[in-house]
Amino acid sequence: MILLGIAMLVLALDQSTKFVVLHELRLNESIPLFQNMVYLTYRQNPGTAFGFMSDMESVVRIPFFVAITLATFAIVYTYQHFLPPENHLPRVGLGLVLGGALGNLLDRLLYGRVIDFIDLRWEDLEWYVFNVADTCVLMGLLILLMVYLRGQKSKAAEPG
Repeated sequence: MILLGIAMLVLALDQSTKFVVLHELRLNESIPLFQNMVYLTYRQNPGTAFGFMSDMESVVRIPFFVAITLATFAIVYTYQHFLPPENHLPRVGLGLVLGGALGNLLDRLLYGRVIDFIDLRWEDLEWYVFNVADTCVLMGLLILLMVYLRGQKSKAAEPG
């Protein structure tokens, strides 16, 4: 229930923020939130992270991303069955990953591309524009990595 609840919360938050951006900003419009650091910038990304695969034809790209999301769902669903019931943190991480993957998949199915709007800058440095779904996938993967590394450290400390 934790995994599914978090995934649905992420999906709702991701889609509601994208709804606001779609209805309040024009494509490529940018509004400073924290001058010279954080901007709200409406972009559309037909590819994946960092624009990878954005040149691929949509008849190939969209089914590919649907397959990747379905594979992610299958992996998350299978993996969570191997977790002890009291082990909640990995389920939180899995829920974040799943919710983010579903959020971006829904964009691809509805618009043929992902809606991005979080724009970080510092002086002359600019990062790629991203969204809530991307942020949640990254946070989920970091949680899973932390859980894994903590487990490896515990195993290394065991006598034997």
